[in-house]
Amino acid sequence: MCRWLAYSGTPVLLDDVLYRPQHSLIDQSLHARMGVDTTNGDGFGVGWYAWHLRSPAVIRDTGPAWSDRNLREIADHVRSPLFFAHVRASTGTAVQQTNCHPFRHEHWMWMHNGAIAGFAEIRRELMLAVDPALFPSIEGTTDSEVMFHVALTFGLDGDPPGAVARMAGLVERLGHEHGVAEPLQMTIAVTDGERLWFFRYSSGGDSRSLYFSSRVEDIRALHPDLAFLKHISDETRLVVSEPLGDLPGVWNAVPESSYGVVQPGRDLLRHFEPEPV
Repeated sequence: MCRWLAYSGTPVLLDDVLYRPQHSLIDQSLHARMGVDTTNGDGFGVGWYAWHLRSPAVIRDTGPAWSDRNLREIADHVRSPLFFAHVRASTGTAVQQTNCHPFRHEHWMWMHNGAIAGFAEIRRELMLAVDPALFPSIEGTTDSEVMFHVALTFGLDGDPPGAVARMAGLVERLGHEHGVAEPLQMTIAVTDGERLWFFRYSSGGDSRSLYFSSRVEDIRALHPDLAFLKHISDETRLVVSEPLGDLPGVWNAVPESSYGVVQPGRDLLRHFEPEPV
């Protein structure tokens, strides 16, 4: 499937996170250790926020991240306090730019690892659930983008956990109606540019890997010689499909059927379950 990361905190160069770590996302695009696929070369995308703009910039391409010169160039020059990055392994939909993550709508960004089982059978019904005003914004053919627009329809603006729960509930109901025993597999990141929500859930209770970084002050206590930690705030947090390194005490597995919120002040980690629709 795919690998992704989400960063929130002190503005840093994209290069510091995308390329420099021992097991960076760029390394994972070629040598993933925890994904279904070792290689994630069916496209990539990066989306980031600038301090003076509400809407994020997004670049996406169909080639592999590990050899893209434009991504390398951007990573050396773009600094951001909140960004998403995604490397794709297609689950069956076309390798095309509009199918690469992250997806954007106004000030929102969304990315997903996983799949809707039986998507071809329930796609029409899912599409019909999308608010007609949002429908023209769907550019690609992936289940991930449809999930995003269903969540927008179900109130992402006002209640992100509730909107994602209702989206998941609809996917599971439609899947079960079409004889799919375990319709949904997802790790999701979504942000409005200020807060970051992440979700780990699957119908079969065996979700793809997802990790969040420990509090910066705790990592400093464990690894006082890490130069990177000297220049970032205690608010800084990473959420990743796979740990970016092997240092003890840095990475924590997101529990099964959970969602978290990275925000100013205290972050949250809560139980997640689909809401019937």
